[in-house]
Amino acid sequence: MINTEVYNSIIEELKLTNTTLVAVSKTKPATDIEALYALGQRDFGENYVQELVEKQALLPKDIRWHFIGHLQSNKVKYIAPFVHLIHGADSFNLLKEINKQAIKQNRVIDCLLQIHIADEETKFGFDEQELEQLFSTDLSTLTNIRLVGMMGMASFSEDMNKVKNEFKKLKSLFDKYAAITIPNCQLSFISMGMSGDYKLAIQQGSTMVRIGSLLFGSR
Repeated sequence: MINTEVYNSIIEELKLTNTTLVAVSKTKPATDIEALYALGQRDFGENYVQELVEKQALLPKDIRWHFIGHLQSNKVKYIAPFVHLIHGADSFNLLKEINKQAIKQNRVIDCLLQIHIADEETKFGFDEQELEQLFSTDLSTLTNIRLVGMMGMASFSEDMNKVKNEFKKLKSLFDKYAAITIPNCQLSFISMGMSGDYKLAIQQGSTMVRIGSLLFGSR
């Protein structure tokens, strides 16, 4: 069940900061997505490839699909024809595979670099050293991807000061690498913040938030 009042409130809030809302619709039925679509929402996030492919086939073609989960290289080919933005580009090998599949589709795929900012070892992403190594490679050879920003997930913690510092870390890394001039690297998005911490994320510079349970209810 869509919470229309909450959705409208969040949209008005995000307009003030020019922040993009990605409605996280994973595990939710197509009817729920259609309900938000009817309210004007166009950006939706999924984290399972098979589920995303099935929903994309059923739903309006002007939806901008964001893949927000951990993406395995052997699954890239299934979403390459239509995905709007891949949030979790967490290795150079994955970037190469996205580029390979984008070439086959004769399109350029936008990607966010996933940065590891949390304490949990289970979270994926580049650390600072790996990020430095990445930007020392010849990224311009990846002609069919475009790096448009960074994404990070804060620790699952009730310590908001800890979460705030992790968001600050991502923003500082974004600022550092946004100044680099590479043809296929135009960093403009910082994707951080979810249902429980999106307000704090926006305060720390987020330009894209991923909200699910506030809109669709708990899973």
